[in-house]
Amino acid sequence: MSNLTAIHPRQALFGSEPRPAPLPVCDHYAGVEARMRKSLALQTEMAQETGRAVFDVTLDLEDGAPVGGEHEQAELVTELLNSPDNAWGRVGARVHAPSHRRFEDDVDTLIRKAGDRLAYLMVPKVANATEAQRAVEAIKASRLKHGVGHIVPVHVLIETHKALQEVGEIASLPGVESLSFGLMDFVSDHRGAVPASAMSATGQFEHPLVVRAKLEISAACHAAGITPSHCVVTEFKDKRALGTAAGRAARELGYTRMWSIHPDQIRVILDAFAPVTAEVDDAIEILQDAQAAHWAPISHRGTLHDRASYRHYWYVLERAWLTGQPLPIEIEEAFFPS
Repeated sequence: MSNLTAIHPRQALFGSEPRPAPLPVCDHYAGVEARMRKSLALQTEMAQETGRAVFDVTLDLEDGAPVGGEHEQAELVTELLNSPDNAWGRVGARVHAPSHRRFEDDVDTLIRKAGDRLAYLMVPKVANATEAQRAVEAIKASRLKHGVGHIVPVHVLIETHKALQEVGEIASLPGVESLSFGLMDFVSDHRGAVPASAMSATGQFEHPLVVRAKLEISAACHAAGITPSHCVVTEFKDKRALGTAAGRAARELGYTRMWSIHPDQIRVILDAFAPVTAEVDDAIEILQDAQAAHWAPISHRGTLHDRASYRHYWYVLERAWLTGQPLPIEIEEAFFPS
């Protein structure tokens, strides 16, 4: 039997239980109309290089809306969601916090007018697990009210002390697909006890309270089987600092996704989260040999491998595909058919 017509890794390694599709490793935020349109155009431009969206676009109602113009911002976002510019199905939106007076209007407007086109909704500043659950239920109720069959996944931004204390419970809520860390608000909530340097590209990896928060969020996400998304780097013109931060987030803290706040950050994040060529080559060889052996244990270059390591190498190969790395055509066709 050809190893390329044998059992697919997803079936062999994860069984028949449905496994959520992996999210793109970069989540790009835009809130001003011109930048939102440019972001959608860039998503299409880069998708045409690989045949798939390699980053998500989050259209921002929270920070993007002028005071008094919140409903108009929601209407603009629905227009963009329904437009041909949303060509790849990977556009979401950030609504106001559940405690904000505009939260219900944001959710109702987006789902009523563009629910089938929403990849996800990001909910910021949840106070605790109870408020997070209410937000998830409100989104579901709006979807059912308006007859939207498409399930809208919920992403939650962890940026308060209580939310961090209850992060495991929040990560386990049905309907939650990803947690992000809100660095700036988290540092500010320490009332000056954490220095401003902890919000910098380097300082956020040095202050113990910030690092602890990042690790707790990442660990909770992995335990719940959802995606941990790393916070922003505000020094958007310093690509070296961004690359270092993204690499540390991916390789030291276990994050599989990261925010971008400027178009120039997107490719840097993709490169940092992509596995190196040697890792990809090893993954291809090991998975092909394992598939040929019907997923029984194998020896590869003097090292024993079984399903535990096969799962690791599948994730490596999947990450390479997600970040748009070129793969051999037979691997693309066998493991990632369009």
